[in-house]
Amino acid sequence: MVQSVFEIKKNIINPRKIARVYLRVSTEEQDLRRQERIIEDARAAGCYIAAVYREKASGARPDRPELMRMISDLQPGELVIAEKMDRISRLPLADADQLVQSIRQRGAKLSVPGLVDLSEVVSESEGIARIVLEAMQDMLLRLSLQMAREDYEDRRERQKQGIENAKASGRYKGRKPNVKIHEQIIALRRSGSSILETARQLGCSPSHVKKISARYSKTNIEPL
Repeated sequence: MVQSVFEIKKNIINPRKIARVYLRVSTEEQDLRRQERIIEDARAAGCYIAAVYREKASGARPDRPELMRMISDLQPGELVIAEKMDRISRLPLADADQLVQSIRQRGAKLSVPGLVDLSEVVSESEGIARIVLEAMQDMLLRLSLQMAREDYEDRRERQKQGIENAKASGRYKGRKPNVKIHEQIIALRRSGSSILETARQLGCSPSHVKKISARYSKTNIEPL
């Protein structure tokens, strides 16, 4: 079927965006499935999904393996898609800035709900107007990063107070282990899957796989 002139123009002016999706939760006990919807949302918006990176690690950690792998995979013109800014970073502002710059240096840009993207307007502007718009974009980005950090610090403080109150009243029993993840780790390791491959399949850290593998190999007890 021959394309109309309008369709050809549309494809040239608005080429299909290539995106990499980053999904993150903070602990092994949390589930990444809730965030999976953004993959289909991105496809529905016309994006080609080059890869999905799943991670269970605190956003306040700068050395997240899947995040680092995603950044190293980025190509110029690609999008980094996440559910919210705090999925990308809960780092202090200076470290968060450095993280975002590492994404920009690869020629990619963030696409996160709530983050206003002025890049198209900037590209069509010149002189003082362009400088002002670029400054506004940076300010909005820094504000979003700072809000993600402040939310993290507020949550930590509330959690600390809750634990202290529970301890004072004798109700604190610590965090319950995620037995399902433990079972999956043991099953994969026994089937010959490496530590790194097991961690990647389950979206957890290699150190967690090592810890659980060692725990059950020493005790020779199956997860309940």
